[in-house]
Amino acid sequence: MADTEFNYRKLFIDKDSSILEALKQMDSVGKKLLIVTQKDKFYSLISIGDLQRAIIKNVPMDTKIKNILRRNIYVADDNEDTNAIKKRMLESRVEFMPIIDSEKNIINILFWEDVFSSGQKRIIKKINLPVVIMAGGKGTRLKPLTNVLPKALIPIGEKTMIEEIVDRFGNHDCSDFYISVNYKSEFIEFYIDNQKLPYNFMFFKEKKPLGTAGSLTLLKNKIHQTFFVSNCDILIEQDYSEILDYHRANHNEITIVAALKHYPIPYGTIQTGTNGSLTNLIEKPEITFKINSGMYILEPNLLNEIPDNEFFHITQLIEKVKNQKGKVGVFPVSENSWKDIGNWDEYLTTAKINKFG
Repeated sequence: MADTEFNYRKLFIDKDSSILEALKQMDSVGKKLLIVTQKDKFYSLISIGDLQRAIIKNVPMDTKIKNILRRNIYVADDNEDTNAIKKRMLESRVEFMPIIDSEKNIINILFWEDVFSSGQKRIIKKINLPVVIMAGGKGTRLKPLTNVLPKALIPIGEKTMIEEIVDRFGNHDCSDFYISVNYKSEFIEFYIDNQKLPYNFMFFKEKKPLGTAGSLTLLKNKIHQTFFVSNCDILIEQDYSEILDYHRANHNEITIVAALKHYPIPYGTIQTGTNGSLTNLIEKPEITFKINSGMYILEPNLLNEIPDNEFFHITQLIEKVKNQKGKVGVFPVSENSWKDIGNWDEYLTTAKINKFG
C-alpha cells in the first residue's frame, strides 16, 4: 500500500463535514478523492468533481457533503478478484479503490501507483486543442531574476515555467502551442527551438505591450476551434478535459478557471436587522472568494472582438461578451490546485517542491 495506515486514514471524512472542509482536506492530503464515513464505516466517496459541481450550482460552502454525494461510485468488495479490480480502476481512472467488507468496514485501499507499479500513468482524456501561452510580460514581480531571464524561462526544478505548462497540456494530447512574446522574446524562441520538444510551436510578437488579450488579434485566421489561454506564470492541477466538458455543456463563449481562496476572519461577526436588532452571531467565520487564475477557454469567434493593435485586457473581452449577452462561465479549482508562480513566495515554494519532490 502506498500510504501507511496513519496516512490513508487522512482520506477519511465524516459525512457531516462541509464542502469547505472537504476541499481543504483534499488540498492537505494532495488527493482529489476522499472516503466518506459514518462512525468509521464506509458511507460513500466524494471527488473534487462532486465539490466543483456543487460550487458551480452556488451550493453554500457550509453544506454537508452527505447532501451532494453521487450514487455511481467505484469500490470493491473483499471477495473480488484483484485483476477485476485492476480492470475497473483502469476503466474509471480512479486514484484509489477502497475494498469494503460486508459490514462496511474499510479493510484496504488500492492506490494506482501500487496496482500499476510499472509506472503506467492514469488515463487522461485526450482533448487535442490549441493552447495560447501569454509570455510577453516583463515579470516585474520576480525582479531581479527577470532582469536576466524572461519569466517563461525561470526554472522550476528540472524544467522552465513554460515547459511545465506545456507538458500539462501535452498530457491531454495538446500539440499546437501559440506563444505570445515581447520582452526578451529571442531568449524564449531560442530556448524552445533548441529543446526539441515533441510539440508544434508558433511564436507571435507584439510590437508594443498590448495587455493580457490584445496580442490575440495576431491569431485571427490562424485558430479556428475552441482553444485554451494560459498565463506563463501559473500552474493548474486539474483534469483539463473536465474544464472543457463544462465549457461545452454550458455553451460558453469564455470559461474562466477560478481558484478558490479562503480567508478566515479572526473575530466573531455580527449580523443585524431592522433598528440594529441582532439576527445572528458567527464565531470566526471563513470567507471564500473565486480568484481569476489566469487560465481560460475561448471560442475562436472572439478573436474578432479584440481591437487591432490596441491595449486590451482579457477582462475587457469578458465584459464585452457579457454586454453582448454571450455566456461566460466560471470553473472552480481548489486553493492548492492553483499556483501563481509569478510571485516570489509561491515561486520559491513551487520550485522547492519540484526539485526535491
